[in-house]
Amino acid sequence: MKHLIVLPAVLAVTACADSGANYQPILDGQPTVAFQSDLAACQSLARNQNQFDQETIGAAVLGAGAGAVLGEVDDEGDALGGAIVGALAGGAAGAVNANERREAIVIECLRGRGH
Repeated sequence: MKHLIVLPAVLAVTACADSGANYQPILDGQPTVAFQSDLAACQSLARNQNQFDQETIGAAVLGAGAGAVLGEVDDEGDALGGAIVGALAGGAAGAVNANERREAIVIECLRGRGH
């Protein structure tokens, strides 16, 4: 039963994994002629930062380990349930962090190109 609850959460986290790279800034004024091509290039740069994905996996693994330990220590908890919850929490936090970092790359890249 726990696996049926966990699967939608895992799918939701992975569905958002690329949202930071798809950031669309709000401009104050008209975009320059080169803006769309620069935006596409900056989004591609942000999307290709694979180290963020590895950090998210690492956060999920650490969360699973911590959750398993806490679940085992808790009188009414279990290690598997704690590991699942910990992995979800760690993975979600890692995904949010990766998205924020990808969004920052898009913004700084566009600034560097004069936008």
